[in-house]
Amino acid sequence: MAKPKAPRRTLESYTVKHINKTIRGGDCVLMRPSDPSKPSYVAKIERIEADGRGTNVKVHVRWYYRPEESIGGRRQFHGSKEVFLSDHYDAQSADTIEAKCTVHSFKSYTKLDAVGNDDFFCRFEYNSSTGAFNPDRVAVYCKCEMPYNPDDLMVQCEGCSDWFHPVCINMTAEEAKILDHFLCENCSSEGQKKLQNSHTASRLLDTKVETKRRRR
Repeated sequence: MAKPKAPRRTLESYTVKHINKTIRGGDCVLMRPSDPSKPSYVAKIERIEADGRGTNVKVHVRWYYRPEESIGGRRQFHGSKEVFLSDHYDAQSADTIEAKCTVHSFKSYTKLDAVGNDDFFCRFEYNSSTGAFNPDRVAVYCKCEMPYNPDDLMVQCEGCSDWFHPVCINMTAEEAKILDHFLCENCSSEGQKKLQNSHTASRLLDTKVETKRRRR
């Protein structure tokens, strides 16, 4: 008669000896891919389990997908460190953990002074079966109407506060970096119109004043 399997128990934490790091539920980690030519997988630990002897430790994870792993593939506005929180759950050996990492919110990521190798950001949840994203819409910027890519240099218009890629406004990155002030084409046109209207009104006022003087 086969021996019944010993019940597995949940661990509050576990020290991964080969990287000398302690992991807990909720931590984000980099995991070794089956294909060594691919980048490390990014995952969020849901829980940690071990057998009755405290060995054969497995981590239950929720995978983050990189843009190129999604159905639609990588697009122009996807950042190099962007990942999507998927609905794909899995159990892996703790031995496949390569490092701990941090997956920031989009807002927190854009405020980092420096981005390290272990820094990522997430602004979408991803359905791995349908390819759908949540949220399905985000704010767009510039004349190209693309979502913000934190890797790209952009300049802000002082009039409308919209952001623009230098290439979309016929400007080099070097020119954009030394700008002190910037008005987009629309705001610059509006400013010219206001200036012209102001000059026209001034001329009309002068004409009225001169006409009144002539009548005296």
